Amino acid sequence: MSSENAPDPVTDALQGYTTCDISDALLKLKHPHGGFLTGLTMYSPNYPDDSTKIVGRAFTVKYIPRSEEAAVNLEGHYIDQVAPGSVVFISAPQGTVNALYGGLMSCRAQYLGAAGTVVDGRIRDLREHRQLAYPVFARGMSTVSPQEKLRVGEVNCRVSLQSPEQLDTIISPGDYLIGDIDGVVCLPQALAEQVVALMPSQVVADEGIMGALKNGGSFTNASKEHRAGIKSAEDL
Repeated sequence: MSSENAPDPVTDALQGYTTCDISDALLKLKHPHGGFLTGLTMYSPNYPDDSTKIVGRAFTVKYIPRSEEAAVNLEGHYIDQVAPGSVVFISAPQGTVNALYGGLMSCRAQYLGAAGTVVDGRIRDLREHRQLAYPVFARGMSTVSPQEKLRVGEVNCRVSLQSPEQLDTIISPGDYLIGDIDGVVCLPQALAEQVVALMPSQVVADEGIMGALKNGGSFTNASKEHRAGIKSAEDL
């Protein structure tokens, strides 16, 4: 079995947790914003859809203005390079009106076994994505393709989140991207094992608090009782 297709224990472990669980753990590790990527919403297969979740390593694609020189000489289309289980993350310059991603790309990504796509910009062909039941998160919609203004400049490179609030946020190839009804989180691969270790006690505590609240308990008392055993970063 090639390393590309080998099971990833971190991906398997993350399947059992929400984006909120992962952000809570990242905050304990003092990671900025708890890994949350602001402004990205689930557009496909539907929204709201609490049954849809994506987890996988980032395959990054960087769009640049057509006037700029590409960092590398790209052979073929980026979508044909997507590895099974990965999450395609597409970046574009801020303020881009054009869509970066359409239904044909989802069709190919799905066939190759991608977990989903996150577009830091606009998409189009919403009906086609939904007919495929393929998960897509994005910033917004457009009707016009990127060819007018943009082209792919690089793949599997570090990209910055194109959000005014988070221009310091970097998504690197191989980072874990998790998306669900609450939004999208980027988990740096260097912190992944620590996050997986922190979450179980945190989730057990939250479930205990919820049970107490449903039975009329106060939040103050329930928190004291159930959060005392939560694992901290110092316990790792």
